[in-house]
This record gives sequence, structure tokens and C-alpha cells, in this order.
Amino acid sequence: MAKTSGLKPGQTAPASGQYQKIGPRGGKGPEVTSVKGEPLPPTPTKGSTYKLVDRTKHK
Repeated sequence: MAKTSGLKPGQTAPASGQYQKIGPRGGKGPEVTSVKGEPLPPTPTKGSTYKLVDRTKHK
């Protein structure tokens, strides 16, 4: 089974917004807020990634 690409924990967030945790088997977890340029938080499960689901809107 091919692993889908996503943002790994500790990787710098490319944009500010809500990121959803994606489990190693594709299950969706809770969302976390991250700021552009800051590292994404660690996940409790090895192989989990993050996906940007709601970009922050500001003027």
C-alpha cells in the first residue's frame, strides 16, 4: 500500500491554519492550529502526518 504524502510532525508549517492529523492507516484525527514558520506538534502515533484543512484568513 502506498503511503500518501503529508506534513510530518516537526516539519515547518507552510501556512497558518487548522491542520488535521491523519493516522498511519488513513484515519482522521483531531485538528490542531499551527502558525506559518513554526514546527508542527508531535503525534502520539508513529507514521501520522498532518494535512491543511482550513487556511487562516487575514487581511
